[in-house]
Amino acid sequence: MTPETVNVIFQPSGRRGEVPKGCNIIEASRLIGVDIEALCGEKKVCGKCIVRIEEGHFEKYNIQSSKDHVTPWNEELESKFINAENREKGFRLGCVANIEDDILVFVPEESRAGKQVVSKDARDIKIDFNPMVKLYTIELKPPDFEDKIGDWERLTNGLAREYGLTDLTIDIFTLRTLPGALRAEKFLVTVSVWNDKEVIRIRPGKIEHTYGIAIDVGTTTCAGYLCDLTTMEVISTSSMMNPQCKYGEDVMARITFHMTTPGGLKRMSDDIIEGINSLIDKAIAITHPQKKKIKKKKGEDGPDEYKEIIEEGVEYLRLNRHDIEDITMGFNTAMHHILLGLDPEPVGLAPFPPVIHHSLDIKTRDLGIDINPSSYVFIMPNEAGFVGGDNVGVLLAEEPYKSDEIQLLIDIGTNGELILGNRHKLYSSSCATGPAMEGAQLAFGMRAAPGAIERIEIDPETQDVDYRVIGHDKSRKFSKPEEMKVKGICGSGILDVLAELYRASVITKTGVFNKKFLKENPRFRKNADTGQPEFVLAWKEDSSIGKDIVITQKDVRQIQLAKGALYAGCKLMMKRMGIKKVDTVKIAGAFGTHVDREKALVMGLFPDCEIEHIHGVGNAAGDGCRAALLNKKKRDEANWCARNVQYLELTVEPTFERDFMEAMQMPHMTDKFPHLEGVVPDHVLNQGPKGPVKPE
Repeated sequence: MTPETVNVIFQPSGRRGEVPKGCNIIEASRLIGVDIEALCGEKKVCGKCIVRIEEGHFEKYNIQSSKDHVTPWNEELESKFINAENREKGFRLGCVANIEDDILVFVPEESRAGKQVVSKDARDIKIDFNPMVKLYTIELKPPDFEDKIGDWERLTNGLAREYGLTDLTIDIFTLRTLPGALRAEKFLVTVSVWNDKEVIRIRPGKIEHTYGIAIDVGTTTCAGYLCDLTTMEVISTSSMMNPQCKYGEDVMARITFHMTTPGGLKRMSDDIIEGINSLIDKAIAITHPQKKKIKKKKGEDGPDEYKEIIEEGVEYLRLNRHDIEDITMGFNTAMHHILLGLDPEPVGLAPFPPVIHHSLDIKTRDLGIDINPSSYVFIMPNEAGFVGGDNVGVLLAEEPYKSDEIQLLIDIGTNGELILGNRHKLYSSSCATGPAMEGAQLAFGMRAAPGAIERIEIDPETQDVDYRVIGHDKSRKFSKPEEMKVKGICGSGILDVLAELYRASVITKTGVFNKKFLKENPRFRKNADTGQPEFVLAWKEDSSIGKDIVITQKDVRQIQLAKGALYAGCKLMMKRMGIKKVDTVKIAGAFGTHVDREKALVMGLFPDCEIEHIHGVGNAAGDGCRAALLNKKKRDEANWCARNVQYLELTVEPTFERDFMEAMQMPHMTDKFPHLEGVVPDHVLNQGPKGPVKPE
């Protein structure tokens, strides 16, 4: 870095780079390829480019970020859009704040022009109806001089008589509403009872619906599934980036932030609680009618008016936060500890013990989650230090413990979590895939947002590249490059690219660029600044950032490390179980929605399997949380899973290093892949140590 440049990191996109000292944050975002709203063209009048400058030393990036590293606050321009409280938190207008030194910038969702595509849709899975919160409507006899029993005793006597509910308790917040609720509709009330034990809400009249939300808190993304607890219907799905991304893309970076920053744990906990509340707001907002601005006719005075647009035949709900009466949540162990304010440091140190394995029922108000104040949040149990409630959610959704066939479940995210087994034996493990699979740490890696390459094909004869970019017409498989305006490559494209580079002989079995094979190809070259070999995926005239989009030798190695860790984990669990092959492979997470199963096998993401038996199962962790929301017996199953799945610590296995090294190659150094015959050319699949040669 020269004295005239500074380092800037944008989160949650993960993009980073050097920019000229003195440029404003909007200019820096354009140079690095991050989209921030600037509707007024930087005239400083729209207030859409609000960002936050983070404070502290960020070990992950080795930078010290501070509000003082940008030009001073401009009272005249910025106070119109940013109040005193948010100014204190580090919020600034991106078009006003000029960068003087290294900074880490968090871009709030409302300021992002290119919203990340988060694939967290709910699947149609079989769930038996048995929610934790149930409704009971009862009409009571009002008190008189002959019957002066207390309101609570009157209610419990009636519930015991009509529904057989006994030994009920009531939360103090709910008790305060009891007299008013009883008398509002002449002692006709609907009572919400948690686990047939505790009254958590009382409403006047006959109420037919109550609602809950299942939340999957991932290291990178979070998803919420708002459900009707009386019909089991998923009312809406909402998603967001985990606001903790600014502290680092992986859990170890966040644990380090806690260890090195006073108050770091509380900052991260407050961030995710605030994020969950906003996620709930988004889920509720989807159930409301949209409002559309109606423009004035020519010559009319007065402001533009807003009008409700209600689709014919669609019944919209009028929900508020207090209508949500139950929550289930799953997360990896580190995210679990950080949200609950539990010290995560031991999780990051061998032998990686969690503070607690068992599930928890906690009053939502005690965590600062703003729904019905008497309700509980069910926290999924942890399996081990690096396998948490999200992995338990995958188990609940896919139920391998009820099947005879050997299933391999892979949840690919910032961490790779693996499950292997059937009803007789289950193993789990975790491997550090790192954030490379999600686009971080690659030269042009990015989140799944408009402009990201999501699909790639490379011609095995000419090595020409075709691709599809998020935000373009998907009715056509691929489009003209000049229409795409590429910015980088995201996770699904990363899964494609290694397989395609290998299948087209651009790289050898060992992952090295095949220099002799590519010597006449203009796409292959050495970087002028670093001298590192690279392969051009998209030319700069076809990009929106004025640069060639390339995959470098270092990038290939990063992807190899991630895929090698996954394969080695699978192999070690298979050894422990004493099996040579698996019957079914299921890929969960966002990758499970977008994965090309054939290419996943070509790159050697997991051991050989019939391609027809490889399935993407979407956000299975979220589906498992939803199962626990709609069927309370699934909560008992969750605790059973956490106790009975045998966790395998891969790094202490005696053959781990050798297995990992062998798994780095495509698809593997020694393991055979008979199901790739006819999918990968023979001269590539069966190549020798010097790599493939061009076929005659």
